[in-house]
Amino acid sequence: MPDTTAKPAHPWVPPRWLRWTVGAVVAVLACTAWGVTTASADLSLGPHEARYEVTTDGLVVVDLGPLGTVELDSPAPLGLGVRVVVKEIPAELTSVSPAQNLDALGTDVQSYLQFFATPDITVHRAVRALAVDALWRTLVALAVVALATTALVLLLGRARRRELATMAGRHTWELAAGLVVVVAATFTLSSSEPGTSTTTAQKGSPLFAGTPLAGARITGRLAGVINTYGEQLVTAYQGSEEFYAKANRNLQAAWDERDEAQQAEDALAQAQATTAPTAPATGTGATDTPTPSPTPSSNLVTLLVISDLHCNTGMSPLIHTAVERSGAQVVLNAGDTTINGTAVEQVCVDSFARAIPKKIPTVMANGNHDSPLVAKFARDAGWTVLDGSVVDVKGVRIIGDHDVLQTRIGVASHQSGDVSQDEQAQALTDTACDAEKDGVPGVDLLLIHDPVIGAVPLESGCVPAQVSGHLHRRIDPTQVGLGIRYVNSSTAGATLGQPTVGPLHGTSEMTVLRFDTETHRIVDWQLVSVTKKGVASVSERKPWPEPTTTEVPQEPLGPGD
Repeated sequence: MPDTTAKPAHPWVPPRWLRWTVGAVVAVLACTAWGVTTASADLSLGPHEARYEVTTDGLVVVDLGPLGTVELDSPAPLGLGVRVVVKEIPAELTSVSPAQNLDALGTDVQSYLQFFATPDITVHRAVRALAVDALWRTLVALAVVALATTALVLLLGRARRRELATMAGRHTWELAAGLVVVVAATFTLSSSEPGTSTTTAQKGSPLFAGTPLAGARITGRLAGVINTYGEQLVTAYQGSEEFYAKANRNLQAAWDERDEAQQAEDALAQAQATTAPTAPATGTGATDTPTPSPTPSSNLVTLLVISDLHCNTGMSPLIHTAVERSGAQVVLNAGDTTINGTAVEQVCVDSFARAIPKKIPTVMANGNHDSPLVAKFARDAGWTVLDGSVVDVKGVRIIGDHDVLQTRIGVASHQSGDVSQDEQAQALTDTACDAEKDGVPGVDLLLIHDPVIGAVPLESGCVPAQVSGHLHRRIDPTQVGLGIRYVNSSTAGATLGQPTVGPLHGTSEMTVLRFDTETHRIVDWQLVSVTKKGVASVSERKPWPEPTTTEVPQEPLGPGD
């Protein structure tokens, strides 16, 4: 009698390549989940140091400790959020006065305005830093998994590996499902501690409507502080935004007027050149052909000079407009980009860097309010930071260096290293003169923050032109030594004793230079200014003076900042 007992069918065993692929995909997902949800970064929030940590609660939470929190819904997918633990203001950042009571907090409004004016810069930095940290953590996790797998394979031996592979192959999909559960648990449980949230059916504070914090929920004692001082902060923020938006519109209109005037002048010059009769010439070669009007040289390079920005990020859109409308091919930053050269001021460098298209090179000479840390931020942003050597940018040979003095608010200027101002001036002169070839200068321009440093280089005849800042007042192109020196006023509109955050307290100035790479000299200069009332103007081009062969001594310049 035949055996009719049904034999259990062997489960389908996926091919080896499929099993390895599934295992690798799950391992990558698990490591990525762990890397993303444990990512963190130490950055800044306004004038404060802050730690940013990825969470999985779908919220952006700014933790202010005993004061409470500010909470926003996170725009990130998969329920990802960020917790920002706000720490102290760095001791060296003395531009924010320590508040002894709630009334004193009112004086700090301007210091926090900078963060509210450019939150996108802070967000961009945080996202980039967290992404980099997540990538490194993922790679480390993958390396650990790979090493652990290799070690396990070697320890088991061939026979045992084959036995386990056969058993596992019959349960490939069950194991894969289990690993997916592990990945999900890793994603949920491995994130940075989310802390406690008190957003039980809370509505966003109406105070922040129309600002980047629209919809934010305030918890704890901070709610009372915001109710007391928040309106002042929001009013200051809105007033600053409106001021710079209006100033930027006025600057656009001023450029339109200047372009129209320039076109009219060019047309008139062309008409006069083509219609004016030519006087009879004596001697040979007489001709009645009219003299054509001169055409702009194809060797002209347009440079935009900015200086003494002192973290006034409100000027960033206007800098962008000036770069765009002037046709600038190079931006010269004559220093003092920050106030105290601290880590929390990276947002200032990033804001100005984003205002300048990446295709346009920026050359910077650090000022006395900057620091080596600011120089690093500038290099990270793609800027060229001068270090005493000659650099060639778009055919313009530029020399310069950082300010050897350091100044912090409330602290007198002091020498920051072993090199004095006189020694730096002589070193720049020696480098410029060594760059000469066959009596032809090897340097076209000295870019240095403090104009005093340029006296010796200009007297040597090895430097034909100098551009500086520092004084917070303009000095038109003037001969010093055997060259021409120009001092740009503050692009931040900085005035003594006034903050550079918020609407302008003085006239902001930028300067457009046109440089001929064939003759290696500056052709003309043009002033771009915005007053503290938001009135903008763009001057006509003025010829750059030609220095005489008689040396002119430097006159006292007075104090700078």
